[in-house]
Amino acid sequence: MSIRLHHVPFSRSFRVLWMLEELGLEAEIIAHSIRKGTMRAPEVRAISPAARAPAIEIDGLTMIESGAILEYLAETHPEAGLGVAAGAPDRAKYLQLMHFAETQAGLIEHLNMQHVFLRDPALISPTVIKLNTKRLQVTMAALEGMLGDHEFLLPTGFGAADIMMGFNLYSAPYYVTLSEYPKLEAYRARLEARPAYQAARAKDGAQEFYTQDFYPIPEGA
Repeated sequence: MSIRLHHVPFSRSFRVLWMLEELGLEAEIIAHSIRKGTMRAPEVRAISPAARAPAIEIDGLTMIESGAILEYLAETHPEAGLGVAAGAPDRAKYLQLMHFAETQAGLIEHLNMQHVFLRDPALISPTVIKLNTKRLQVTMAALEGMLGDHEFLLPTGFGAADIMMGFNLYSAPYYVTLSEYPKLEAYRARLEARPAYQAARAKDGAQEFYTQDFYPIPEGA
């Protein structure tokens, strides 16, 4: 199997990198810079029309969207047990978790834009930051409820849904205090202890956009 992954460090493409490690699949990693805009090169746009990571090439098949890629890899490697087959009792919950991860990641992305990528202070809206931070906190509380006292998100054990959420739990603490969600904090520690996670993080590369450990809601918002 020939695999090429177009990857931006600390982006949603980390999910795919991690999934490949869990499956034991070797891939050529094409690293891109979010600051330099290398994803906008014409040859990359031919693969990823929106100029966003991830984009993956698997034996001539091209895919974008991290959730779709993870579902495809889980379904084409059922022996790994990282997905939930159609008709299985937990299928609906699995699909809901896969997509809820993007609801949460979208809020993180909005906060990234406001706190990190808008360089003109006049364009930044403290009100928008406050609203999206509160919304992110709501999703964190909801996720803690979904996890409950379980080790992973589904009774069947670790899987693609945990990879989708695991990326979020590495990014969300720039905007929310993870210790306020003790079950998620312990869950993140379990995810980080996985050898495949550690191998993927070693290949991830240095992130280019966060310049501080925590970004609070601006005063007066």
